[in-house]
This record gives sequence, C-alpha cells and structure tokens, in this order.
Amino acid sequence: MCLVALAIDENRRFPLVLATNRDEFFARPAARMGWWTPAEGGPEILAGRDLHAGGTWLGLTASGRLALVTNVRRPQSEDPSAPSRGGIVPHWLRTEMRADQFWMQTSLSGYAPFNLIAADFRRGDCFWASNDHAIPRRIERGIFGLSNAGLDTPWPKVVTLKERLAEALKQADSVDSLSSQLFTALADRELAREDQLPSTGISRERERLLSPAFIRTPDGSYGTRCSTVIITEKVKRQLVTHVFERTFPVGAGAALLRRTVLKDWPPRYADRAPQTVETSVIAETEVEGTNVSVLAMPMPVKKTRVRSLLKPMTR
Repeated sequence: MCLVALAIDENRRFPLVLATNRDEFFARPAARMGWWTPAEGGPEILAGRDLHAGGTWLGLTASGRLALVTNVRRPQSEDPSAPSRGGIVPHWLRTEMRADQFWMQTSLSGYAPFNLIAADFRRGDCFWASNDHAIPRRIERGIFGLSNAGLDTPWPKVVTLKERLAEALKQADSVDSLSSQLFTALADRELAREDQLPSTGISRERERLLSPAFIRTPDGSYGTRCSTVIITEKVKRQLVTHVFERTFPVGAGAALLRRTVLKDWPPRYADRAPQTVETSVIAETEVEGTNVSVLAMPMPVKKTRVRSLLKPMTR
C-alpha cells in the first residue's frame, strides 16, 4: 500500500475502518483479492497477490490476523538484491508469534525501508513497525494515517484522508454510505501545493505527481492499481466485516469492485491463548463484475465480552 487511513475503536458502530490505495507500476502483474495459501504454507489469506514476487500488500486471515505494508520513499537506500517487502505480510499472517518476537526476526531480514501495520485481534493487539525504529509501537484507539514515511507524518494526502475518514464516520448511516465516501476520498486527484511537498530524494516534479491520493502518471505506466476499504460493523452483538476492493485498468475502462463479507470477524480477544478458527463459505455470487462472498466463522468458546477490538494496556 502507499496510502492508508485507519480508525480503530473510534466509533461504536464501526470499530474498525481501513481505507487504502496501492500504487505500483502497471507492468507488474498482480491478482485481485481472493483467498489463497502462501507458498510457505499456513492458513489461507484474503488478499490481492503480487504475481512477480509472490507476496501481498494487504491481507487478513479468518483467525483474526491482519497486516499491510508500505515502502518508505528513500531511493538512496534501495537495494535490488533485497527480498520483496510483500513477503512480510504473509509471514505475519501465517505465524503465531507475538509482535515483539516477530519483529526481532523481521527487522534483521534485510528488507529495504518499509512500514508495517499488523494486528492480532485474538490478542487485542495492533502495532506499527518500521525498520527505521528498533521496536514496534503499539497502536491504541484513534485515527491514524500512513504513506511512504513514518506513521502520521503529515503529508497533505495523509492529513486529508484522515480528516475525510473522521468526517465519514460522523455522517455515515450504513456500510454502503461509509464505503462510498471513502472510495470518493481515495479517488481524489488534487495535487499538493509546491510548499507542501515532502523531500524524499526524488525530483520535485516526481514528488508533485505522487502527491494526490489517486495517482496516474502522464504516460500511464504507474499509478493507483487498487483501492481497498475494510469496514467492521457492530450488528447487535455480532461483528460483520465488509472487505471491498476496487481495481483499476491500465487505460480507459470500468473499475471492478469485489466485496467479501465476513461474519464474526474480527474475533474478540480472549483471556486465554488463541485458538484456530475454521471458516466455511455459505454464499458466493458474481453479478456485473462485482463479486460478493459471505463467510461464517465459528468463534472460540469462553471468550471475554468486550466493547473494543484492542485489549486495554495494563498499568
């Protein structure tokens, strides 16, 4: 991903909302969002897929893990021989390690500069990590933004997307109205002013071209490949999560929208050790290019009743 806004435990009706854009060269092959098993094994993940290196930029598992990665724009630090940063996401999704254990292993793996947001909702944890920092930072309740610098670095498109997410949470009366507002925000092509542009080691003209939420270079070779919106809604005592992915063609043509609905996701954290959660598809339809799949997820017994997704820190 290259632009992210995250609201977690900020709204009682919608406790988890994620709005993201993935920017990439159109020549790099990728598959649309779907369920697949990483080559290294482990549980199935719901994610798009980089068909060049085999990883992904954003994914989740039925058992309650979620992760996304962005690069840090620092061209002088790029190493063509470094492993693909897209491998970090499936690595987190298939492991059972806690954040600190995972980070000890990942930070020493030779990746080019990156940001990682990763959650394990069975444990009530979410964190941000970067190989610019020695330890992960635990994310608490709030609204956060991320692009190709550190968490909440106030690039114009990050600030704007956070503001529009906050406004949408106040106004939306349904999942569909909330997703519509967020997709509109992610489609914003307004360029930043010259005095607002960051300095990341590329030309000023390139900085300007990369400054909108939605990017398309004049030659059409690089830009926003897909927009993803994840919305968790509380329906009585149940959590229902809607995952939307809108993919864009290289040239003219309609964007394709895929929607997946997960019942009882994310799982609420429990006081005991996490258990494996099984899934079963109960409905799947495809209508006019829009794919809708609904999954039922049995939950572990004896779970703690909580009103938030994140476990409070002990003082």
